[in-house]
Amino acid sequence: MTTSRAERAFNYTVLAIFSVIAAFPLLGVVWLGLRVRTTDVMGIPVPTGASFGAIAEAWQRGHFATYLTNSAFVVVVVVLVAVLLSILAGYALGTMDLPGGNALFYLFLLGLMVPTEALVIPLFFDLRSFGLDNSFPGLILPQIAQSLSFGTFWMRAYFRSVPGSLIEAARMDGAGSWTTLWRVLVPVGRPAVVTMIVLIFMWTWNEFLLALVIMGSREDLRTAPLGLSFFQGQFVSDYDLLAAGAGIVALPVMVVYVFLQRHFIAGMLSGALKE
Repeated sequence: MTTSRAERAFNYTVLAIFSVIAAFPLLGVVWLGLRVRTTDVMGIPVPTGASFGAIAEAWQRGHFATYLTNSAFVVVVVVLVAVLLSILAGYALGTMDLPGGNALFYLFLLGLMVPTEALVIPLFFDLRSFGLDNSFPGLILPQIAQSLSFGTFWMRAYFRSVPGSLIEAARMDGAGSWTTLWRVLVPVGRPAVVTMIVLIFMWTWNEFLLALVIMGSREDLRTAPLGLSFFQGQFVSDYDLLAAGAGIVALPVMVVYVFLQRHFIAGMLSGALKE
């Protein structure tokens, strides 16, 4: 089926319109954060230069170096542990006939169905009883559990889509379960794994409620979104500083997505393996 030139032009026009709508708030944040200088030309403001003074001031006054370091530490630990456990659990549930495997899988699905808001208060008291409130383990462990539910569901779906002949061929060549997983299935399923990594990274980086409840009283342990919230409360009317702070916090997610977007889109649209 082919499309006419008029249909393609219409499709690109619609996409361009929605792209402008989506990009407009981002451009507004960049405009404010950079303190763009303008001059009026026939009543229209035309940019003549930009200053990074707002970004430097927000970085210093908002302590974003500490907040970004905290977020980076939490994200690295959560992503590494959750991805590793998700691959192992998905491989077991997707390719092996385990006793009670279906029941265990539905238990993982339950973790996707229960919202964080319903668990955060009892979770806080449980963590406090173990002395884990106001600590990195207290923030990291619940996020690993949340990410593991999705990761297991995601990787199980991928491993179930793998042709059985591929696994049988690896076994015939003398590969055990461990070798089949890490040397055959994971390399072939790179788009699925990268998509999972990007999603877990974004969810963990943007997590606000758990960070607020578990470690909101420790300024030195605040993550970037939580630090941005307190920064907003201090400079509620200083829009250029707020825009600069928002840009600082959002930049790591944008960088990760830009570098991994090809694998991310491939994993979302076409799956990890084509028969």
